[in-house]
Amino acid sequence: MEKIRIQKMIADSGYCSRRKAEELISKGRVKLNGHPVKLGDKCGFHDLITIDGERIYMPRKRNFVYIMMNKPRGYVTTVSDELDRRCVMDLLEDVEERVYPIGRLDRNSEGLLLFTNDGEFANSIMHPSRHIAKTYRVTVRPDISDDQLVQLSSGIEIDGRKTMPANVVVKEKQQGRVVMLITIHEGRNRQIRKMCEAVGLEVARLRRVSIGPLRLGMLKPGAWRELTADELRALRTAIGKEK
Repeated sequence: MEKIRIQKMIADSGYCSRRKAEELISKGRVKLNGHPVKLGDKCGFHDLITIDGERIYMPRKRNFVYIMMNKPRGYVTTVSDELDRRCVMDLLEDVEERVYPIGRLDRNSEGLLLFTNDGEFANSIMHPSRHIAKTYRVTVRPDISDDQLVQLSSGIEIDGRKTMPANVVVKEKQQGRVVMLITIHEGRNRQIRKMCEAVGLEVARLRRVSIGPLRLGMLKPGAWRELTADELRALRTAIGKEK
């Protein structure tokens, strides 16, 4: 029987994303049949995988779930939190399958957030090579100049590396307040906030409104729903994973 990399097996089980599984393996928290594993090790369906002593179950028939949420402010995008802060998982109590967030929004950001137990799908959405477009509605203070707009659009050095070009459209301008739509094609940590801060703008509100062809729409803050077949098909097409 063909062996599968342990991080993929963990991700396919719905326990966490493949990237998180690789982190757990690197920290020595994963064991295969009672023995610590390293990145690159493989296993079969009959092997016993444990994480911190908890057994990971791989169902023969996978019931994949794909969910979108309108994340409210004040929630952290983690499965659990050591500081006992409110987690996005607290809003998914009625979901029977064990899912995890695809990517993240920081605590003070809101908007479209995806969840799944399909590790391969999650990895494709997050992988930098896919360049999936993500659009944010950003409210900044106090005002924005043409020069700042050009900088945001053409790319800014943050964390020692220049960002890819972004599409920036000013939607509203009021005294001391500007609302923009910013579309980026990468997913670096707190990227929009860091881009705005780098040009001297204060972010008052940040809401993700779309991921690829998927739009947040009228979903209320804190609410969630499963993706429709058409939405899932459109996302798969965007990441080159048509099924």
